[in-house]
Amino acid sequence: MTIAPARTERYLLAPDMIADPYDHLDALREDAPVQWSPLHHAWLVTGYDQIMRCLRDRAVSADRVRPLMDAVPQGARDDAERAFGILSRWMVFNDPPQHRRLRQVFQEAFAARAVARYTAFTEKATRAVLTRKAVPGRTGDLMADVAKPLPALVFARWLGIPPTDGPSFWYWNTRVADLVLGTAQEESEYRASLQALVSLEDYLGDLVARRRAAPGDDLISQVLKEGRVGESVSEEEFVGMLTQMAFAGGETTSNLIANTVLALHTRPDQLAAVRADPDLAQGAVEETLRLDGPSKMSIRTAARDLDLDGRTLRAGDRIFLVTAAANRDPARFPDPGRFDVTRTGATHLGFGFGAHFCIGAALARLVAVSAVRTLVCERPGLALAEPDRLAWQPSLLNRSLTALPVHY
Repeated sequence: MTIAPARTERYLLAPDMIADPYDHLDALREDAPVQWSPLHHAWLVTGYDQIMRCLRDRAVSADRVRPLMDAVPQGARDDAERAFGILSRWMVFNDPPQHRRLRQVFQEAFAARAVARYTAFTEKATRAVLTRKAVPGRTGDLMADVAKPLPALVFARWLGIPPTDGPSFWYWNTRVADLVLGTAQEESEYRASLQALVSLEDYLGDLVARRRAAPGDDLISQVLKEGRVGESVSEEEFVGMLTQMAFAGGETTSNLIANTVLALHTRPDQLAAVRADPDLAQGAVEETLRLDGPSKMSIRTAARDLDLDGRTLRAGDRIFLVTAAANRDPARFPDPGRFDVTRTGATHLGFGFGAHFCIGAALARLVAVSAVRTLVCERPGLALAEPDRLAWQPSLLNRSLTALPVHY
């Protein structure tokens, strides 16, 4: 079948697309929810039903370690072998049945009832961060003051990272994010990211040994106690997956907090609704995940030829599952461009779906809702300082502000 290229093609990393991609993504979906992009050398899948089909179809593979490795400059390749071996153990880059085997090790620890144990700690940490950083009357950066340190506190406590190790641990995570999210550009940045991933694995391997000798009240100790490490997964696989947990938790939740605060403070009616009923903070977080969430797309590969919406995708083709477009699909969401904290109905794809649904969703929601509810209800003077001068990180995958200046 002849490939029909996108008729409204734009480079998704162009500055205006980074600032606001949604009109263009809507146009792509309306033109054809599955279309080939010569510019990105990938299929752009923008329709809700079409993405759901891909997320259920084993012909669509999540294994993208090789494309990540191919992006590394030649001069940094000598540092890459071990680092990409670690990435190959991330369950997010594995397909069933391997993915299921790896994920089951963490299933109990991530269950809603297990995460709920951290509610009191999260609320206490939220107020501590706000007391220290969000002092009424001062101006600051909500990203640096609240959105980044709060998830760091909670996730470090959850993983069992001693406070004295925090600075190194979060530095490594930041560098790993540069690699995985595609923001590393120069050879020196790739080298720093690759070395950070190796250092993170070394550190977590040592921490596992310490927790085996002296268990604590944390994720690592809980999983070790269940006895699956060494049986259903190897120790090497377990430590490799911990590097994924360490990377994924803070980045996604930080962006979710900041994006929700921005969404509410640019929509006075929705802000007022949450202040009148603090339980609607949950609805605000869900609407942000749908309308302007931390993830814009995920990348897949066709494991074999498949037909999708009348298009023939060939084995080896790259596929961009543009959830940021699917979450605004009018076929699934009435008045899809409206931010409505009371919205019910179709499930958004902000945390994915099916086998690859984000395993940390419950913990991310817990932290984000606590932060949003406390900021909205206990900081009534909070206001955006420069709403017309916001900048976003250049990334195909994530939606992240560089800063969020506010008056506390």
